[in-house]
Amino acid sequence: MRVLVTGGGGFLGAAVADALAARGDQAIAFDTSFALAPPLKPGVERVVADITDPANVAQVIRQHTPGAVVHCAAIVSVLASLGSPLNVVRVNVEGTINVLEAMRLFGVGRLIHVSSEETYGNFTADRIDEEHPQRPMMPYGASKVAVEHLSRCYRDMHGMEVIHLRTSWVYGPTLPRDRVPKNWIDAALAGRELHVEAGGDSRIDHTYVDDFVAGTLAALDLDRHPHDVYHVASDTAPTLAEVAQAVREVIPGARVSIGPGVYRHGGRVAIPRKGALDCSRARAAFGYVPRFDIRAGIAAYVDAVRSS
Repeated sequence: MRVLVTGGGGFLGAAVADALAARGDQAIAFDTSFALAPPLKPGVERVVADITDPANVAQVIRQHTPGAVVHCAAIVSVLASLGSPLNVVRVNVEGTINVLEAMRLFGVGRLIHVSSEETYGNFTADRIDEEHPQRPMMPYGASKVAVEHLSRCYRDMHGMEVIHLRTSWVYGPTLPRDRVPKNWIDAALAGRELHVEAGGDSRIDHTYVDDFVAGTLAALDLDRHPHDVYHVASDTAPTLAEVAQAVREVIPGARVSIGPGVYRHGGRVAIPRKGALDCSRARAAFGYVPRFDIRAGIAAYVDAVRSS
């Protein structure tokens, strides 16, 4: 299979492109730059292009004629979306329309889109399924809801298949963002102390990157989907205090901790109430079973860093 991966120079896109190449597919990693990208496997073809330029996107789709697109390109930071909501709309929403239009023009019929738990806003329960109301509280989450609905227009009008994978706080050894548990792991491996002032009571579904990639490829491979939205996450939601404890267990002597209360992005913006993403639908449809709870994921993360 020839698969175009948008955002192929980013954390998730690079991981998906590498996994496609590793199993023998032809992976085309599409991004504006690969200067800060993690190393890609030799079998991945790099294409430098701008998702916000419709002619540029159309040229790439026409030239490479992929059988499917995995759409990872987005501005993903909540803080970035608050600081520049227009840019979030330009990249996340307009960029997706450019991809969908190019696919329509050149007959590419399947898109796997990376969506987010941010589309829900405040969870109304500790564990939710895909039917939970979508009431996003931040521009990033709103942009993902917009993409989901716009994609359904293309499905209904043009017969395209767009599958949305809602995931949550994906982490792993090449994550470039300033966030826990990455910050704790980096500090612990460097022998530094790191205390986060507040947030220990917040429950969040942390998804190890290998689980996300496995779910994405399984969704890509399924011939007929009974739904257009699935959760691909860990199916659990430890508190951040429990996450800190897991880091201390995996890295003896780690001096990482967190105070009580609600977690705040950058210490400023309180996160909505979160919880576990029920992955039963993905399990039934394409056999997705997460392998990594938080302790196993942190252990895999640490092993990968130490062996690199």
